[in-house]
Amino acid sequence: YQPEAQAHIIPAANLDPETMALLVKCCPAGLYHIMGDGSLRVDVHGCLECGTCRMLVDEQPLKLWRYPAADCGIHLRFG
Repeated sequence: YQPEAQAHIIPAANLDPETMALLVKCCPAGLYHIMGDGSLRVDVHGCLECGTCRMLVDEQPLKLWRYPAADCGIHLRFG
């Protein structure tokens, strides 16, 4: 199992602190975390696929953002 192989959001390297703070603050699922070493970690497994992060930072700070592969994203159930 390689979680990075299924990651549909990968932040670019060397993000500025202001952009990292914006991503942490804007994500409605709380997926972005600033680590002790100053890097940005993304927990893609709780992603709501809303695209808020992509819209706010204009894709430049995100090395990759795509909808997850089939059966890897959110699952909606009715009833």
